[in-house]
Amino acid sequence: MEIKRRYRVWAAALPALALLAATGCDRSTDAGTEPKAAAPSTSMARSVAQVCAKPAAGPEQAPAGAVTVDPSVTGDLAAKTKNSPPNTTFWLRPGTHRLEPDRYAQVVPKEGDSYVGAPGAVLDGRKTNQYAFGGTASDVSLRHLTVRGFVAPQNEGVVNHDSADGWVIEHTTIQDNSGAGLMAGARQQVRASCLRGNGQYGMNAYKDGGPITGLVVEGNEITANNTDDWERRKPGCGCTGGIKFWAVNGADVRGNWVHDNRGAGLWADTNNNDFRIEDNVLEANDGAALIYETSYNAVIRNNRFLRNNRVEGRKYADRGDTFPFATIYLSESGGEPRIRARTDKIDIYRNVLENNWSGITLWENADRFCNSPANTSSGDCTLLVPHSGRCERRAITSAPLYSDCRWKTQRVDIHDNRFVLDRAVVDCTVKCDRMAVLANYGTYPDWSPYQGEGVAEAITLKQHNRWHDNVYVGPWKFVAHDPSRVLDSVQWQSPPYQQDVGSTFTPQAGG
Repeated sequence: MEIKRRYRVWAAALPALALLAATGCDRSTDAGTEPKAAAPSTSMARSVAQVCAKPAAGPEQAPAGAVTVDPSVTGDLAAKTKNSPPNTTFWLRPGTHRLEPDRYAQVVPKEGDSYVGAPGAVLDGRKTNQYAFGGTASDVSLRHLTVRGFVAPQNEGVVNHDSADGWVIEHTTIQDNSGAGLMAGARQQVRASCLRGNGQYGMNAYKDGGPITGLVVEGNEITANNTDDWERRKPGCGCTGGIKFWAVNGADVRGNWVHDNRGAGLWADTNNNDFRIEDNVLEANDGAALIYETSYNAVIRNNRFLRNNRVEGRKYADRGDTFPFATIYLSESGGEPRIRARTDKIDIYRNVLENNWSGITLWENADRFCNSPANTSSGDCTLLVPHSGRCERRAITSAPLYSDCRWKTQRVDIHDNRFVLDRAVVDCTVKCDRMAVLANYGTYPDWSPYQGEGVAEAITLKQHNRWHDNVYVGPWKFVAHDPSRVLDSVQWQSPPYQQDVGSTFTPQAGG
């Protein structure tokens, strides 16, 4: 996550059909005739992926051919894994299982191993062991198991510590650990699981050398993560949230309940591509519900965003910050047809946003580009220019590198959404009512070809960012070009902006 020089940027599953019915969206509608979302059902959020309170129970008897693991024997799980061939199934008896009392003691699966917990089976790190399951073996599965009490360091994870490929985590509770509860590898599937109360992330989808391909996150409850409050410990680290995604190429994130996380709910950061984020409920996260940063090509549809960003949005408003901190925040992210994906834009539609702190902000930092000292993405370059050295000061003054060395917020299509704001419910009087498309005035470095208002003009008027056919209920305002330009709906719809063609505005509170 970047810290801007002029404006600080802040830091069992429900079937999809039931979720769509609750939001008033009908998949049977003919293509090209998308309806407006109906009034939301306040009870719907409570029925989605409520797996932490009611986890599915594992088998009471050992599956055929399984190796039985005894909780009374310290280290039994790791030892039997070591002494068994690949593709072994292990059944953990009811009770609390423990590893040897060494910080690096862990279970190292072999390829194709499967771990199944009986009702009440827990693997407890006792605040001693750093990792529960590690190693590079592929196609490992965990089911019906609780993993708790491990103390992974910052940015490291407890389950699948080494980001091996093809893991399946189902009906598993990963809670009360330090660091990330779970790492991710290619083709990983995380389904119907509870990622709760972990010190940094519920899941850190990061693989050294990446990218991660074919990630599925479906029907999970992701809640109360970042208990160690890393943004306070390391201000501006951009290292917290329910789930963080890094260089993931192809992800389906659907049917999850992402709520009450300290910081962001879902955060895709640096060269992610081809995301489908759909049929989720994102509720009461302290910061943005969804951040899509320096990334490409996504579909964000049929989600409900409820009561998000009230803590962080209010904090910055109280400090007098004029930046439009939003519930859905796109930072230097857009559609790029030259990068292969299931869409060539960022398509945001059929979502309901209700009583959050502000709505959607599209942002681009004029000073942030590949090879700029202001680029906080650890030396990464865009997906169009793999090597940052190509973006040297003479080369970026002309095409194609003038364009390709920037992560650009472009080709964003925001339509057929419902935005509801009642200031009395949100308990605010100012700065909680914004929809925005803007950039800063370029100043840095002194050799940058992007100085001045050029980037602000481009993101606002030239990069095909469009709002249209939305429903607004409440006293919404609109920010264009820079934070000083706060518009009403008439100005927003008029030249030169001409946004929200076909949209309706009902200014009274409620809805």
